[in-house]
Amino acid sequence: MAQPLAREVAEEVAKLNGVCVRPVALRRLDIVTGKEEIVDVPCGATLESKCPSCAKRNRQLRMAQCREGWHLAEEPVITPDPATEEQRWLVEFRADMQARRDAAASAGEDTSEWDAVLVGLDEEINAAGMRGHVLGRTVPKRVRSTRRRQDAPDLPKRKVSNTTLGRTFESSDGKVYRPSLFVTLTLPSYGKVRDGVPVDPESYDYGRAARDALHFSKLVDRFVQNLRRVAGYDVQYFASVEPQKRLAPHLHMAIRGTLPRAEVKQIAAATYHQVWWPSCDQVRFEGEHLPVWEEGVGYLDPDTGEVLPAWDQALDELDQDDDAEPLHVVRFGDQVDVKGVLAGTPDADQCIRYLSKYLTKSLGESIDSRAQREHAARFVEALRYEPCSPTCPNWLRYGVQPKGAKAGMAPGRCRSKAHKPEHLGYAGRRVLVSRKWSNKTLAEHKQDRRTWVLEALGQADEPTDPHRYVWRPVKPGDPDLAPVGVRLLRSVAERQRWRAHLRELEARANGQDLSATGEEAA
Repeated sequence: MAQPLAREVAEEVAKLNGVCVRPVALRRLDIVTGKEEIVDVPCGATLESKCPSCAKRNRQLRMAQCREGWHLAEEPVITPDPATEEQRWLVEFRADMQARRDAAASAGEDTSEWDAVLVGLDEEINAAGMRGHVLGRTVPKRVRSTRRRQDAPDLPKRKVSNTTLGRTFESSDGKVYRPSLFVTLTLPSYGKVRDGVPVDPESYDYGRAARDALHFSKLVDRFVQNLRRVAGYDVQYFASVEPQKRLAPHLHMAIRGTLPRAEVKQIAAATYHQVWWPSCDQVRFEGEHLPVWEEGVGYLDPDTGEVLPAWDQALDELDQDDDAEPLHVVRFGDQVDVKGVLAGTPDADQCIRYLSKYLTKSLGESIDSRAQREHAARFVEALRYEPCSPTCPNWLRYGVQPKGAKAGMAPGRCRSKAHKPEHLGYAGRRVLVSRKWSNKTLAEHKQDRRTWVLEALGQADEPTDPHRYVWRPVKPGDPDLAPVGVRLLRSVAERQRWRAHLRELEARANGQDLSATGEEAA
């Protein structure tokens, strides 16, 4: 029984060679030659618990993205590609369908079929490589007073320059420096903790901690807005969200350019986000006493038969109440760390590694001790009935129909990842990158790495016609699909051939005697 399983050893070898251990099998048909074959595509997982090889590749890709954009010395230029003939045709066809739909509406006819056609066309327009919606914003945005809270300090304002580059400083010997910042932001205290666990769980404010985690991404957005107003230029950033030992999310942010440390701390102290949602203070329905769904009407009070207020109706009532208070106000804590960093220094490399350190881990993965597991369980329980979004079924518990309500909803059964133990309330993106950071998308950074490997192997990186291949998923049990173990071994052998070829090319470039090292290719 002490002998290792051969399959587990095969997976371990695959991990050591950087091979995906959860490959997705796809059938590829070459419409030019007619050749059909099964190709293994990496799963692309970002978590080490799912696929260490893919998670490591994603982490390295993010590190390259961070490094390339942090200390740019030239302004990135983002010029949209000109529209293709296919894209123009799609928009023209969309205009024709819109005209027909409007004509049907004017004639009093049913427009449901035309609406379905327009939805399909909008999806095709995005699939053709165009961003956004052809009509722009079709639903007016709710506007609230922008007057600052009386308990929040005011912020200085500067005229914003049309640049993403920070200031430069010249030393006495004429050398020019362009420093940048590395900032860490945390949430406030919810009670005294020791080794990541509350000293007194009864007094620990789990409710506030849960709401802060749910709305943390909005607070970060507000911080960036305030930062740009005060800095006086279009601040660019690369940030990652990671869990503290106490399980609260916190933010590490690489910022291009520099500001005084005191000013950054002042911005963090003055930043807040108000959640203008209906009140959750009073529980109206729980246990078996829950609202009843009626088709075409919505959710009803089981006792009176009264229709529960819809989401928009509840917000309208909130808007009309001059004395209304926000459901929650989230702020940063007092612990703000600001560090100046110069390009090409060991500090810069260390910060980049630190930024990406936990990207391959889930927020709830660093729980070790029994006390921490109990702390996490209490935190998840506090999240259970907390509304995470306008569409959350938990709103029924407080007598409000969720946005887009449908049959089958029940409080405590929201499927959003915010309620799952591995996310601990934070459902946003783990990596936050501003649009003008490196002037490249993540796919373009990935293509750069592919081009480098092909050049090292002496192969041409020729563009592939996207319409040449037809891809179809391979169903489990397909007779042409080899067992996973066989596919892993094939991928390992292929990866070893690549590495041997790279070593051979490197040795030749350095003038080494391949026969002496035993690495000459057969």
